[in-house]
Amino acid sequence: MRIFSIRFYKRIIQVGLVIFMAACAHAPDTSKPPLVVVPYVDYKQYVGTWYEIARFTHFFEEGCVAATATYRLMRDGKHIEVINRCHEGTVDGPLKEAQAKAWVEDPPIQAKLKVQFFWPFVGDYWIIDLAPDYRYAVVSAPDRDYLWILSRTPQMNPTDYDTVIANLKTQRFDLTRLEHPPQIR
Repeated sequence: MRIFSIRFYKRIIQVGLVIFMAACAHAPDTSKPPLVVVPYVDYKQYVGTWYEIARFTHFFEEGCVAATATYRLMRDGKHIEVINRCHEGTVDGPLKEAQAKAWVEDPPIQAKLKVQFFWPFVGDYWIIDLAPDYRYAVVSAPDRDYLWILSRTPQMNPTDYDTVIANLKTQRFDLTRLEHPPQIR
């Protein structure tokens, strides 16, 4: 029978503390109200190409400029094909592309989707603002860590942009994180 040393037990406690602290660091922010999504999305109007106007940048978007997202309803009627494209470094830089599929998470709430770029990882895609004529959209996730402001045109109408920013302030986003990568002209 093997007897473990005190050193072994200390290591177990240290690993446990690291796991506990990591879990606490990712606990939901209860100081903010739950994120509100739009009441309805007509995906026949939503599909097509969107231009990225602003975002919270994450590692997978480092160096991306002139980004677009193109959505297409898939034949099964339940999924949406997602094709994200951007140029590396400059609007004339090499083109990068990522494909995914999305689906409505909870059918009564059309604005909450799940998106999967590769198995088994799935992310949230919540539509939190949408122009009545679908000329702009704002996408985030429940923890407010992701944010994209999208427009049907490469340059967004300044009045629309101001409206979006006001709505994001109401939803308590940290707008100091907002970046505006170059877009095609």
